[in-house]
Amino acid sequence: MKLTHRYQSGACVITIAGEVDVTTSRDLETYLDLVRRSLDDHLIIDAGNLSFLDSSGLAVLLAAAVLAQARGGAVHLAGLQPRVARILEITGAMVAIRTHEHVEEALTAIESMSEAGIAEPA
Repeated sequence: MKLTHRYQSGACVITIAGEVDVTTSRDLETYLDLVRRSLDDHLIIDAGNLSFLDSSGLAVLLAAAVLAQARGGAVHLAGLQPRVARILEITGAMVAIRTHEHVEEALTAIESMSEAGIAEPA
């Protein structure tokens, strides 16, 4: 698993390449904690190169989403591969995590919500 990040338009964009499973999910959790500037940050996960996500990785993303939502932020997943999207569908995680086709779409959604003063839906 390879992780990178950048800050852009009121969000932290995190790119995940490779697999997130029981051996790497703790690294993802630590990384999210390190790069998040504040608990109310919107996190955009660029998942275009995320080839596999198991239940431990999903738990990390859901915990980040719950924390962000409690503070007025959210977790957005962009560019999901079909295999990863299927895991989110089966588990019902799409209720807590917003999904977008591309990072730019997620950034636009965050910007629109901020301009309108709309809180992220739970």
